[in-house]
Amino acid sequence: MVQLDENEISFPDPELYDGHEGVIAFGGDLSVERIWFAYQLGIFPWYNPGEEILWWCPDPRFVLVPEELKVSKSMRKILNKNVFTFSENKNFREVIRNCQKANRKGQSGTWLSDELMNTFIQLNEYGLAKSIEVWQDEELVGGFYGLQIGNVFCGESMFAKVSNASKAGFIHFVESNKNTIELIDCQSHTEHLESLGAKMIPKKEFLKILHENNERG
Repeated sequence: MVQLDENEISFPDPELYDGHEGVIAFGGDLSVERIWFAYQLGIFPWYNPGEEILWWCPDPRFVLVPEELKVSKSMRKILNKNVFTFSENKNFREVIRNCQKANRKGQSGTWLSDELMNTFIQLNEYGLAKSIEVWQDEELVGGFYGLQIGNVFCGESMFAKVSNASKAGFIHFVESNKNTIELIDCQSHTEHLESLGAKMIPKKEFLKILHENNERG
């Protein structure tokens, strides 16, 4: 792993550096500038609060191609019944706060520190991060957030207070943006997203798509 300098925003080239189990660097800070630069390179922070910041670019990468979205018959029925309504960027702060509080299978705490949460809130204020809200009877019951880089959406975290809320929000988002989003970066494997069609692709393939989007942007 490469140790980052807090006074210089730079990272090792993820195409040339594999790191250990996907970790390519440690240290640095969680400034808006560093986070935004990292995501444009295909790198994201993931660490336990109170410990050293770790920067990841795993190989393979877990992604979803919008055209390959899988929707079960039961989920299609729920969507057709309009059990939920959806919005975008209506309440980013509440979405990310709920993501921070959400219980994760196999995790005793949260990886989403207050400092990182505040950085994403700033990114949202700059128009670089967005949230998707899921509502039921005017109550926020699910949602997720991430960064938009060209035609690639880098998903960060999601939450659900009622069954199927986050899944419905994700499906709605993908179907509503299938003509404008080329790829959704899911970062690391989850059964939840695999059931919706997400798959592993080589890191080089992911970075190629990301870099092409950066150049077009």
